[in-house]
Amino acid sequence: MDFQTYFRNYPDKNGRFGPYGGTYLPPELVPAFEEIDYAYQTICRSARFINELRQIRKEFQGRPTPVYHCERLSRSIGKCQIYLKREDLNHTGAHKLNHCMGEGLLARYMGKKRLIAETGAGQHGVALATAAAYFGLECEIHMGEVDIKKQAPNVARMRILGAKVIPVSFGLKTLKEAVDSAFQSYLENYKDSIYCIGSALGPHPFPMMVRDFQMCVGIEAREQFLAMTGILPDAVTACVGGGSNSAGMFSGFLADPVDLFGAEPLGRGTEPGDHAASIAYGKKGVLHGFESYLLQDEKGQPLPVYSIASGLDYPSVGPEHAFWKDIERVKYVGITDREAVDAFFKLSRFEGIIPALESAHAVAYAMKWAKEHETGAIIACCSGRGDKDVDYVIEHYGFGEEFV
Repeated sequence: MDFQTYFRNYPDKNGRFGPYGGTYLPPELVPAFEEIDYAYQTICRSARFINELRQIRKEFQGRPTPVYHCERLSRSIGKCQIYLKREDLNHTGAHKLNHCMGEGLLARYMGKKRLIAETGAGQHGVALATAAAYFGLECEIHMGEVDIKKQAPNVARMRILGAKVIPVSFGLKTLKEAVDSAFQSYLENYKDSIYCIGSALGPHPFPMMVRDFQMCVGIEAREQFLAMTGILPDAVTACVGGGSNSAGMFSGFLADPVDLFGAEPLGRGTEPGDHAASIAYGKKGVLHGFESYLLQDEKGQPLPVYSIASGLDYPSVGPEHAFWKDIERVKYVGITDREAVDAFFKLSRFEGIIPALESAHAVAYAMKWAKEHETGAIIACCSGRGDKDVDYVIEHYGFGEEFV
């Protein structure tokens, strides 16, 4: 495949990445998503839109975020060098604001007055509430009751920012059910609202749109690493739940001779309900309006999923990731809860950086990679900071004495 022209060809006009993606919607929602697609395609290459978004990223978000060399962590493992793309330093503490500000700008262009979304770990909810406050829009965030308890600091931030947080009390009360609830609300309010999906998934055009807004992560990381070292890294890794931070990170290196690794949540083990490793254990299916790998039972219904990281406990994955897996451009690897917690504490102690548990999955794989190679360099996307996870980690793992 010619990756130099990849972004011209994928997704195709039907919103497909090979056999994945597309649009599977109730008939009454089809015009709403067609309206979003038309609006985005109209302004995505507009100099005015691009320049306003660049100004927002520079003056409001604090971009570019840096690439950081983890010298002490690297030295504790061996001769390989571990670097981080510091999306935890992006305003609101995660990569999510990259696409939320883009979606908010699009909503203003379309004349919408309300942003509707789901959230798992709360980072997307906080980012969208921030975008709504910035653009003067209403904001409605749907969140599972399990995640509300785990992520209380982010729930408080959303409410401080003026968002209406809708607790979701059915099913497993986590991310999948939050998406179900947000979709239902959008179905009832689509004429004056826009649904801002929290990852690179959902019906077309959202997988493409979120990837495009997140590409700044990978483009910056590539330029920064070259400026720091004069060469490209040997490998790049990022965590994969729905796949927004990883889609953005990998996009910057897709045409380079660089190995790409997506770190999936292997949780407590390989049994159904103990993990959320959709690519490793799923098969093709349709969920929330798009086709991709899906953890499903024999009747095609989504299986229960689990991850210590609320932002990763989703039974499917963005369609572009499914495509990258099939064409063998990205290798997807499983990281257990324990490996992620070990990375959480080691990065904190060796580098003074407390990562989100989602990001700790990528750091854990970077540490694994460093142990397996005598020399070389790997960049991990630190997609978010760990303030939201501190209370949960202390409650279940103390202060990390057994890990460091």
